[in-house]
Order: sequence, then C-alpha cells, then structure tokens
Amino acid sequence: MALKFDKEKITMLSSEIFDALMRLRELANLPKEDFLASPHYIASAKYFLIVAIEASLDLCYHLISKNRFRIPHDYADTFRVMGEVGFFDKDFVEKLVEMAKFRNRLVHIYWDVDDEIICEILTEDIRDIEEFVDVYMKSLEAEEGK
Repeated sequence: MALKFDKEKITMLSSEIFDALMRLRELANLPKEDFLASPHYIASAKYFLIVAIEASLDLCYHLISKNRFRIPHDYADTFRVMGEVGFFDKDFVEKLVEMAKFRNRLVHIYWDVDDEIICEILTEDIRDIEEFVDVYMKSLEAEEGK
C-alpha cells in the first residue's frame, strides 16, 4: 500500500525541525557552565526542544490521518502507531515514546525540569530527533520510488 501524504506540509514541518535543531546545536556548543548560568539559554533550549518534538509528532499525525491509521491515545502513542504500521522499528519507537513523554513534561510540568537534564539532552539525546527526521524522510522517499 502506497502512503498518502502532502509534500508541502511535510516540507514545512521538517523545516521547523531543522531550524530548531540548528538552534539546539548552537546551544549545545556553549560551555556547560555558560549554558547553565543563563536562564535565557535554558529557556531557548526548552522552547526549541518543544518545537522539534511537536513538529515530529505533527509529521506522524499527518501520515496517520492521511492514511487512516489507528488513532493515537496520546502523544507517546503517536510513535507507537507509526511502529505498528512498520514506519519505525520497535527499539526506535521506544526512544521516540520517551521523547514524547519529555515533551509533555516540558509543557505541563515545566517548573520541575532539571536544567542539567536539558544540558544532557542537548549533548547526548538530540541525535534522536535527527535520526527521526532521517528515517522519516528516507521512508517517504522510498514510498515515492514505488
């Protein structure tokens, strides 16, 4: 079955992710002490993480709605649905589920997110979002080639 999708929407959403990732990489390159000492850097990192994760979810929602996949129960379930239809492998789905849960924490329990964790995510876990975009786009390119 060929996937249905709107190229323009995917281009717009992926551009949001690329822009957020660029900003997050800039913040990741700051000395840790400088980053942690600046409420502005920390707030920027939180914002751009939310944007990148939200746009990743939106890319998945787009395919889910266009192709009438199972309706997700929550944000984390969005990535599970994509795994169920074979878009992502099981191990990667678990990383993405954790990413969605972290997004919820940033949005709903923002006062209880340790700045050290934000710094760690910038230096270690940002690759999960990069990998998401890479896998997502390669899967769509493969669909177009069918």
